[in-house]
Amino acid sequence: MTPTERKHLQKLDDLILNASSDELKKIQEIDHRTQMDGLSLYDVYVDSSTLINQRTKKTFNLF
Repeated sequence: MTPTERKHLQKLDDLILNASSDELKKIQEIDHRTQMDGLSLYDVYVDSSTLINQRTKKTFNLF
């Protein structure tokens, strides 16, 4: 893991630890969606291109 990835993960940890109950509900929903796509919230947060690539592949598979 690179230092940049560690910083991103720390930011996500801080976001979760300091979130209000409403924010936690939103984070939980995002986490659920990413899991349904076979990804983890941490992976998506650190590398958002993963999510974009995953959705792009699904879109092209529909054609």
